[in-house]
Amino acid sequence: MFKKVLVAEDFDSISIAVGQALEELSVSEIHHAKYCDDAFLKIKKAIHDDAPYDLLVSDLSFKTDHRENKLNSGEELIATVKKIQPDIKTIVFSIEDKSFRVKSLFNNLGINAYISKGRDSIPELKRAITEIFNTNSKILSTGLSHALRDKSLIEIETYDIEILKLLSVGHTLDEISSEFKSINISPNGSSSLEKRINRLKIYFKANNNVHLIAIAKDLGLV
Repeated sequence: MFKKVLVAEDFDSISIAVGQALEELSVSEIHHAKYCDDAFLKIKKAIHDDAPYDLLVSDLSFKTDHRENKLNSGEELIATVKKIQPDIKTIVFSIEDKSFRVKSLFNNLGINAYISKGRDSIPELKRAITEIFNTNSKILSTGLSHALRDKSLIEIETYDIEILKLLSVGHTLDEISSEFKSINISPNGSSSLEKRINRLKIYFKANNNVHLIAIAKDLGLV
C-alpha cells in the first residue's frame, strides 16, 4: 500500500474522512493541506528531502478567502506538481461531474482516478486507492463511467481551455496572441487563434464568443 499520501482539501470534515479512509488502508504517513500553494510546497519539500509522496488526493475547487495564492484549483495544483514529479499517482475527489472536465483531466493531466463526492464516495475512494496501487488502471466513479467512453465528446486540449479562460475574462484576440507569445504557447498568431475559436463555436453551436463562454462555463471547462 502507499506509504506517504497528501490530501489537498479545504473542508475539515472531508479531509478527516479521507484521512480515516487512508488509515484504514494502512497508509503510514498522511499529510493534509487546505491551500493548493501549501500542498505544492509540501510536495516540493518532500522531493528535496528525498522522501517524495506516493499519492496526491485533491479536490478541484478551493474556496477563496483573504489569502493570495498562486495556485487556486486542484487542476492547477496537479499540473504544477506533474512538472516536478511526473510519476506521482493522482486522484481527484470532487463534487464536480462535468464530462468534459473529467475527460480533460485524464487526457491532459494524466490523473489516475476521478471519484465524485456523494453517497458511498468514501468506499469508492478506498477501492480506487487500492486498485491504483495494484494496477495502472484509470478509475472512475460508477456514475461517471460514461465520461471516457462517450465518443461525442470533443478532445478538448489544454490549448483550447487556455483560450477559453482568457476569453472569459475579456481578453481580445490580440491580447491572447500576446499572452501566448510571452509564455511560448503556439500556435499564437491571431489568425490561428481565430480559426481555433471558430472551430469551438461550430462544435458547441455557439452564436458568438459570449455564447461560447457561457457554454464552456456550463460544461465546467472554465
